[in-house]
Amino acid sequence: MTDAAPNPEPARPGELLPLTEKPAATRVRLGMFGVHGTSDTSGYGGLVTALEPPPASDRPYADSDEHRWFDEVADRLGELLPPVSEVITKVVVQYGEITFHVARQHLPQLARILRDDPQLRFEFCSAVSGVHFPQDANRELHVVYHLLSMTHNRRIRLEVSAPDSDPHIPSVVAIYPTADWHERETWDMFGVIFDDHPALTRILMPDDWFGHPQRKDYPLGGIPVEFQGATIPSPDERRSYS
Repeated sequence: MTDAAPNPEPARPGELLPLTEKPAATRVRLGMFGVHGTSDTSGYGGLVTALEPPPASDRPYADSDEHRWFDEVADRLGELLPPVSEVITKVVVQYGEITFHVARQHLPQLARILRDDPQLRFEFCSAVSGVHFPQDANRELHVVYHLLSMTHNRRIRLEVSAPDSDPHIPSVVAIYPTADWHERETWDMFGVIFDDHPALTRILMPDDWFGHPQRKDYPLGGIPVEFQGATIPSPDERRSYS
């Protein structure tokens, strides 16, 4: 019986590390529940999950008759957006859903076509989601727009990225008024600046708050809060009830 291999040096909680045995694009996410041997009752740092960005999908995008419209939407955009490859950089079909990755400077043009063209008619923006990937070099900030066609009963997503060094993405409020508060929240939590937004101000945090709390580089606890001088302890200082 051979000796067991030594345990690798543990990663710091919240750190994103490349996996040496996988492609460079793979990331490791640490956190959430399952931690042992610490007073941290949140479980932060206990879960290690490998993350690989989904690859671009090949045509045909439809995996069943139910999703045949995926290709119909893509074909229609190809007709209306020459050259479409400058606008849509990647198409991903995953979990029965389709996502169009969009060059940020073309977002308003694409959104208006998706809303107004009779064959597309995505009239409603139901949500705007922000994501922070610190290791996605020059694309650290991602914003996802969830669009619904009530006319055709279809849903798609548009995904746009921007670098930390230039966190600007055009606002779509002039096209989808429902995006107003969603873009404000994405600015508040992630620091994405939506150009031409009518009132890009804090919506959850106080107006004088420093930083953007849902970024991966934002401290987890240990910062003062506005409730009678109270503080939130850092994870390794929280009381254990187990």
